[in-house]
Amino acid sequence: MTDIHLTDIRNAGAGFMQAIDTVNALRPDFVITGGDLIMDALAQRHSRADSLYNLYRSVLTRFKVPVYNTMGNHEIYGIYPKSGASPEHPEYGEKIFEKRLGKSIYAFDHKGWKFFILNSIEDTKKGSYIGMIDPGQIRWIKAELERTDSLTPIVISTHIPFITATTQMYERSTKANDSGTVIINAREVLALFKGHNLKLVLQGHQHALEDIFIDGIHFITGGAVSAAWWKGPYLGTEEGFLLISVKKDHFDWRYVDYGWKVK
Repeated sequence: MTDIHLTDIRNAGAGFMQAIDTVNALRPDFVITGGDLIMDALAQRHSRADSLYNLYRSVLTRFKVPVYNTMGNHEIYGIYPKSGASPEHPEYGEKIFEKRLGKSIYAFDHKGWKFFILNSIEDTKKGSYIGMIDPGQIRWIKAELERTDSLTPIVISTHIPFITATTQMYERSTKANDSGTVIINAREVLALFKGHNLKLVLQGHQHALEDIFIDGIHFITGGAVSAAWWKGPYLGTEEGFLLISVKKDHFDWRYVDYGWKVK
């Protein structure tokens, strides 16, 4: 469930709760969120970021299964100058996510599969962000892979995509992806998984639905729970989420339109 962009306007709360009720009826083992969980903290005063995080945490209690959160760019507090935030604030930048929702980098195992939750957002310290897996994460990934059997099926969750074709499909066929659209060191990071059984990369950020299969890996950009930020479909994709079904070391997926209509 990616790009929820929960807010207290546009009936987003009711929409997200409808999505959660649909998930609960499907009875999955767990949920992974793909980032941009709240509408925005980048450019907001702390009081606004605080209220959105509180809203998200309160609505999460509606889930009947565990939820594993991935951090998106809109979870980062105050790095846009418009926010007026001080870098000395105790919840500045990524700190607010980790204080409210837990670690932004972690791994877990489930029924023989291993899941890597990555932090793909890098603060440029110049009032912007880029997509990047920082050196500390690269060291952590290497250490985790050393403890992982080479046959274990692996899933990565990232907000900013490793690979996407949406710019070529919807903007211009020769347009390059910029540093805010894809992870700039994606090839370096993916190379770490050579010799391992990386099956699936779950991506967000684009609000589009795509499945790129290359080098034995599915890179699935999972649409958006909020579609066009709770204003209707985006690029023809309705509000929705991925349902992934796993059997042994194989998986199938489908996009679930949970029936939300703009009100």
